[in-house]
Amino acid sequence: MTRVARALSELGHYHVMLKGCAGQLIFEDDDDRLYYLNLLNRRFTSAHIRLLAWCLMDNHVHLLFDDLDNQMSVAMHAIDTAYAKHFNQKTGRRGPVFQERFKSVIISDDKQLLRCVRYIHDNPAKAGISSAPLYRWSSFHEYFSHPEICDCEGILNLFGGTEAFYLSSTDGKPNPYFMPEGKHISDMDALEVARALLAPHEPYQLKTLPKSERNRLLAVLRHRGFTIDQISRLTGIGTNIIQRAK
Repeated sequence: MTRVARALSELGHYHVMLKGCAGQLIFEDDDDRLYYLNLLNRRFTSAHIRLLAWCLMDNHVHLLFDDLDNQMSVAMHAIDTAYAKHFNQKTGRRGPVFQERFKSVIISDDKQLLRCVRYIHDNPAKAGISSAPLYRWSSFHEYFSHPEICDCEGILNLFGGTEAFYLSSTDGKPNPYFMPEGKHISDMDALEVARALLAPHEPYQLKTLPKSERNRLLAVLRHRGFTIDQISRLTGIGTNIIQRAK
């Protein structure tokens, strides 16, 4: 089957996600994480790709970068191949380490860019592992010390400095960063986005609202790319009602 070419960002900003095959672990220990980061840094530097944020979880990776020369696919393929060779030799396994093709989301404006930075750094907290400031394997700490592999200056300028970056990243408010229409979004992420879109209402409260207001808010969720089944799970409202809401 012929692969469809990836859409290109006019700004050159992309959020890339890689997952282990069948959800398997892709890092056994800290040496693996350091090996991956060194690969990432070397390859991105040679390809003139600016890394803006990153987070390594046990079975997936989030990267945000600036790729004006459109080197993303070549660079990611080289990194994945080199890391898979290292991981398989170390563990004695065979076959691909990552899912067949990484996911990429185009970042279209500064607002989405800042929400994506927070989304990436929020991953450990959402997984119940650690708060962003205490998690070692993300770029969060690079924004408060000498950057190691990230270009932090532009992001900090958009936030308005390190203090504003910290406060906006840890205020506990729902983050309305979301996957584009047509992309799958987990129920955990969907709940956070829905809470941001529906504030001051919680999703479960929609079924208690007057019909006209309820339907207006259901339409908001549908227009932002939520599936009917997902809205039903979040709100407790029947799928037929959601489908008719405009």
